[in-house]
Amino acid sequence: MSTETTGWRPAPPLPDFAQLRGQVLLRLDQLLPAGGPAPPRLHDAMRDALLGPGKRLRPILTVLAARRFGGDEAAALDAGCAVEMVHAASLVLDDLPCMDNALLRRGRPTTHQAFGQDTAILAAIGLLSQAYGLLAALPAVPDDRRARMVAVLAGAVGAQGLVGGQEIDLHARQQHVAPGQVDELNHLKTGVLFVAALEAGAVLAGASEDCLPPLRRFGRHLGLAFQTLDDVLDVAATAEAAGKDVQQDAGKPTLVSLFGVEGAWRRALDHLRLARAELDARPACHLSALLDEVVAGLPLPAGMLRRGI
Repeated sequence: MSTETTGWRPAPPLPDFAQLRGQVLLRLDQLLPAGGPAPPRLHDAMRDALLGPGKRLRPILTVLAARRFGGDEAAALDAGCAVEMVHAASLVLDDLPCMDNALLRRGRPTTHQAFGQDTAILAAIGLLSQAYGLLAALPAVPDDRRARMVAVLAGAVGAQGLVGGQEIDLHARQQHVAPGQVDELNHLKTGVLFVAALEAGAVLAGASEDCLPPLRRFGRHLGLAFQTLDDVLDVAATAEAAGKDVQQDAGKPTLVSLFGVEGAWRRALDHLRLARAELDARPACHLSALLDEVVAGLPLPAGMLRRGI
């Protein structure tokens, strides 16, 4: 008999996102305990990259998707932490002088600024390897599901995911100038990990294959909106407000350079509406509530409207 969940479960009580975010941070701290076995400097760099201030959107998406299909709560939390480790590692690498050459991340010095480029690179590799190991050893999850989750995350990181997006961003950005091409690049840079976070949670809980496409489309639109708004912040916000370097995309084709700040903002709104539309056909879903919190928490410039989502 199949162990897959064929449909969406009735929604549990509306989650307290602040509490859920706190649970993620606590578990991340436990997974990289102080005084761990890694060399102290490397261990400190991994903790610095992983435990700095952040929205924790990706692990929250994993937990909520798993909850939606009745997945094991503790396993879902660990799976979400694995996704967050991948995200943190990608930021460390993106910030390197040979990549984006960023000095500020989440309101603090980037990892390579604090620990040096060599240790930063090793910290990113350490986080990636711990993420895969965590997924592969999840308790209370059947072997086939764990293998699928590892494959999902590997696909999101690889040449057709984050790595491919970064390569295009560094060396082929000027060949991606049409709006659809910019959207595809934004999906590779950001959306793939949103999709992987959701899919990992659903796979963990045994969701059937026909339940996954709406989640994938939701994640794609959420990721596209998030990256577009990030590009808006790059030109319209201060480094203090954004918590990271700004004006990083000067001279690059982005939706902001193509349509202006207001036009890019409207396209981000369109993606958020499309993300919500993927959930409207389902029973009440807390991913929709998460959309509201994401928008409310955006550090948008004065006068930038939040209505209509």
